[in-house]
Amino acid sequence: MKLSAFGEKFAASSGIVALMDDLGVALNENPNAIFMGGGNPARIQAVEDCYQQTLEEILADPELRHNMLGIYQSPQGDLEFRIEIANYLNGQFDWPLTASNISVCNGSQSAFFLIFNMLAGAMPDGSQRHIQLPLSPEYLGYADAGLSHDFFRATKPAIELLGDHLFKYHIDFEQLTVTDSTAALCVSRPTNPTGNVLSDEEIARLDLLARQHDIPLIIDGAYGLPFPNILFSDATPHWNDNTILLLSLSKLGLPGARTGIIVASEEFSRALSNANTISSLACGTLGPAIGKRLLAKRVIDPLCKQHIQPFYAERAQRYIDLFRRVMNPELPYHVHKPEGAFFLWLWLDQLPISSQALYKRLKARDVLVVPGEPFFIGLDSNWPHAHQCLRISYAQDEQSVRRGFEIIADEVERAYGR
Repeated sequence: MKLSAFGEKFAASSGIVALMDDLGVALNENPNAIFMGGGNPARIQAVEDCYQQTLEEILADPELRHNMLGIYQSPQGDLEFRIEIANYLNGQFDWPLTASNISVCNGSQSAFFLIFNMLAGAMPDGSQRHIQLPLSPEYLGYADAGLSHDFFRATKPAIELLGDHLFKYHIDFEQLTVTDSTAALCVSRPTNPTGNVLSDEEIARLDLLARQHDIPLIIDGAYGLPFPNILFSDATPHWNDNTILLLSLSKLGLPGARTGIIVASEEFSRALSNANTISSLACGTLGPAIGKRLLAKRVIDPLCKQHIQPFYAERAQRYIDLFRRVMNPELPYHVHKPEGAFFLWLWLDQLPISSQALYKRLKARDVLVVPGEPFFIGLDSNWPHAHQCLRISYAQDEQSVRRGFEIIADEVERAYGR
């Protein structure tokens, strides 16, 4: 079988493919594996109870059940859901949105594929444009989404050592370059994989830079505000007509519903809707059916503020303390200050082996993490820092996390020859 250039690119192995393979094995085939790799959210009983009640209400009503399971929705997504989202965001932040500013895709991953390739790559005049990542490491799911080569460029972060084995990335605006071939700026907030939360000042500077160059600012809010609100530091949500904001139901505890929500100008929303029709025909209905009832009943904010955010905030502090206890304090390790999401981003300075090799050693002991290399999108692969990091999820049960930390600490000591 001969594959096209598209086929060869997307049939090949990649960081996101390896991650999802590990996830599938850990959750479905190898129950003994300690899964600390993917972005699967934790199980929170109060949240699951809310979704069970919501689904029972939908299934008990023949009309609601039929609308969820028996019809196609419009290419832009369920109208009632989009109205509820617009009204909710307007009420929260006084944004001037209507349903026409809201689009729905079958998960943020498919939305990013469309958005990136609508903006960057080969242009009608024969030129090439790229997506600029103001800070890398960034979400590995972006890395292979482009249809052309040299699709992403990135800026190395400024690294601040905070003491007590903590550090933090900042955008290095002195090195951030925007050119005529830059199609958009893109950041995640909180940042996957590091848990970094860009400050309001950094977002304002990016917004100004994007407007000066007449390009959009894309903000991936899958872990952020207003929902699921997995943040442990102060941050103000940002949107204007030059912003493409992506939200998701996944980290609310609904990853299987595959519901990505895009907030953009009406012009871009129409274009995205057309592209989504070609690639997906229509949007799934499960997530919007649940989401619009949660919004109408005003329960999303209580879920986030009373259950989801406190759950992860408490875990972040407790588990970073636990990690310090199991690690040899003499080793040159640093953990990114946890400001959001549910990962520990571990930097092993002067690591004698690559993080990819360390990942394989841990996998052989049934501990699944994610090596750092695929997250450093758009940067020179020769940068040593890019081969010294691991992303570690702490969304699993406490016993598994504790045992996983102990095995990681042991393998790290072996790698350093201690």
